[in-house]
Amino acid sequence: MCGAELQSLPEGVRRVARALQDKGHPHSPVMLDAAARTAQQAADALGIGVGQIAKSIIFRRKADDAAVLVITSGDRRVDEKKVEALVGKTGRADADFVKSRTGFSIGGVSPIAHAQPPVTLIDRELFRFEEIWAAAGHPHGVFKLRPADLEQLTGAPVADVVQRPAK
Repeated sequence: MCGAELQSLPEGVRRVARALQDKGHPHSPVMLDAAARTAQQAADALGIGVGQIAKSIIFRRKADDAAVLVITSGDRRVDEKKVEALVGKTGRADADFVKSRTGFSIGGVSPIAHAQPPVTLIDRELFRFEEIWAAAGHPHGVFKLRPADLEQLTGAPVADVVQRPAK
């Protein structure tokens, strides 16, 4: 994306686009016609499986009030006990906390380009897929990547952080 294209995008998407460019990522954010505030909405808009959506879940670490970002597969639920075993006791993050720490509103939290760098964990279940999509800083913005790109873009470890699916 060039400077002129970036200017027409919402501020959060511009921040994500610049971060992707700076890291040499081959895919720029795209804007969907409909909002994709949930993993299912994003999957439907993109015509892919919900598991291919890398959803960003923010928790609030109790010890130091740090944001904890768990990037998980859209068809999985985060297991808070597994997260706490890795990062310490956490609690729910409200919309104001998410916006102040990430710079993004709930429904558009990107895994990159946060206002304050979070403690980040990547769900290993994302590696079931060759191609995934993540929020790009706005409920209509998304970008394409591979699970390994998440490691490179965030520097975060891959971990088992989800509940076991029901059989």
